[in-house]
Amino acid sequence: MRTSIATVSLSGSLTEKLTAAARAGFDGVEIFENDLLTAVLTPEEIRARCADLGLGIDLYQPLRDIEAVPAELFARNLRRARHKFELMRRLGADTVLVCSSVDPSAVDDDALAARQLSELADLADDFGIRVAYEALAWGRHVSTYDHAWRIVEAAGHPALGTCLDSFHILSRGSDPEGIEDIPGEKIFFLQLADAPLPAMDVLQWSRHHRCFPGQGGFDVAGLVRHVLRTGYAGPLSLEVFNDVVRQAEAGPTAVDARRSLLTLQEEVGAAEPPAPVVPTGFAFAELVTPDADPLAGLLDALGFARTARHRSKPVDLWQQGEARILVNTGAAVRRDGTRLAAVGLESPDAAGAARRAEALLAPVLPRRRAPEDAPLDAVAAPDGTELFFCGTRPPSGGGWRSDFADVEHAPAATAVRHIDHLALTQPWHHFDEAALFHRSVLGLRADESVDLADPYGLQRSRAVGNADGSVRIALGVGAAPTDDTAHAQHIALATDDVVAAARRFRDAGGRLLPIPANYYDDLAARHEFADGELETYRDLGILYDADEHGTLRHCYTLTVGRVFFELVQRDGAHRGYGARNAPVRLAAQHAARTRTGG
Repeated sequence: MRTSIATVSLSGSLTEKLTAAARAGFDGVEIFENDLLTAVLTPEEIRARCADLGLGIDLYQPLRDIEAVPAELFARNLRRARHKFELMRRLGADTVLVCSSVDPSAVDDDALAARQLSELADLADDFGIRVAYEALAWGRHVSTYDHAWRIVEAAGHPALGTCLDSFHILSRGSDPEGIEDIPGEKIFFLQLADAPLPAMDVLQWSRHHRCFPGQGGFDVAGLVRHVLRTGYAGPLSLEVFNDVVRQAEAGPTAVDARRSLLTLQEEVGAAEPPAPVVPTGFAFAELVTPDADPLAGLLDALGFARTARHRSKPVDLWQQGEARILVNTGAAVRRDGTRLAAVGLESPDAAGAARRAEALLAPVLPRRRAPEDAPLDAVAAPDGTELFFCGTRPPSGGGWRSDFADVEHAPAATAVRHIDHLALTQPWHHFDEAALFHRSVLGLRADESVDLADPYGLQRSRAVGNADGSVRIALGVGAAPTDDTAHAQHIALATDDVVAAARRFRDAGGRLLPIPANYYDDLAARHEFADGELETYRDLGILYDADEHGTLRHCYTLTVGRVFFELVQRDGAHRGYGARNAPVRLAAQHAARTRTGG
């Protein structure tokens, strides 16, 4: 199917928006009136620019407050519409969006609305233009898609049809099954947007919180299935109003938008990209650092051993159990400080995972490697983290592990079993994109977004993972756009005995994050513990959480650069991340950073 995007869904000038849409692979655009009014190009030049870029102009919008008004006002509306139709002829656009009226002068009279829309369609038809009538969720008298369709049906004009908008339909709680009663040829246009599910005024919800399909809580795919069953043959078009996309760079936003449509088409059976290959584990986490000594000391205290060295690069492999950490001290990364730069994902079909990623517009990263290095495909996540697709061959031989030569080492400790999860801080304008990327490209399941109380504002977090929990990634965004660098990434390490692991770490010279005593007073009020248990947690800075599935005990190291480690003990089937404890941890980290001047 053709894909389209409204220019209001991208930031920048109209020229920048058109270029971004074309480069992302869209077939067409909806020209939003404000973008045209502020453009330096004439309508003819915009038409030519779209043609040069291979874009059709699928819709011009919006024409507001037209119908069900007194005769004198309607005459003025027709005059206004004639000017817009002349403009559309110059643009080469053949469909106009008419929103249900919010004008205080509009009356609740469906028969009058039908007559006036029929007159409008008569005028449009003279210009070769179709009128797509849409019910705004906050329309004065017409606010549901079925009401708008009854008016269109009553008007009975061939140049008048309806426009269906997933936000306006789903935000009202309307049942989309009724869409199948509308003839497909009378659905002139389909606009798609998702949204989270907050309780707020629907107009503010619409203007500030719409997002691309797959990033919110609406069943957009279900609605599209109903539309396709009608025989609708028009484009799938995105219309998103969102404070973030208005400020983000148009190019990446357009790619994110196109990815959302590709994923949506797959969900409804309208496209068949390569099937998702869900990762089965973490092969490694790669840290880059200008100074390996502090990081080496931290890993050593955690019980890791430096087991191997890359044959051609300054990269060391540290291992404990099935947890593998690469430490990269190459010159190319020295300016960046210590950070989590890459993740190796074990995959049952690494080549298939790479094909899937490329089909869904994930940027494939060029790699500089020696002829003898193992061939590994890598793509960039929205935050710039490199994701390597690694085969599931045993790490002791073959695959990426063959690039490393063993070095003599003392035996590693046995406290840590594997990487439990990774936490990646996202640039503030990539949070929704990151959730969609990991869900669509990697085939991971996404949990609901949660807000975490930071001492200086709210952080958002959303976890993604596979079915058995062997891959878990917590995506977070800082309290403010300017505060991203203050929020570190972390690697959580699974252990069967967090008390023993924490004691071993501290005895080896490691520094645990101190937790305020008030936290443990509250913990004593909420839970019952064995004699001496709570005092042990207080001494080691261990946090505790419990739900109906099990318990979670966890503690944290101090931060090195932008990275810290977490020791995690899960008992029962607890699959959470200790969200209740996050405000305490964040406050403790702020306090520790203040004390150390970091």
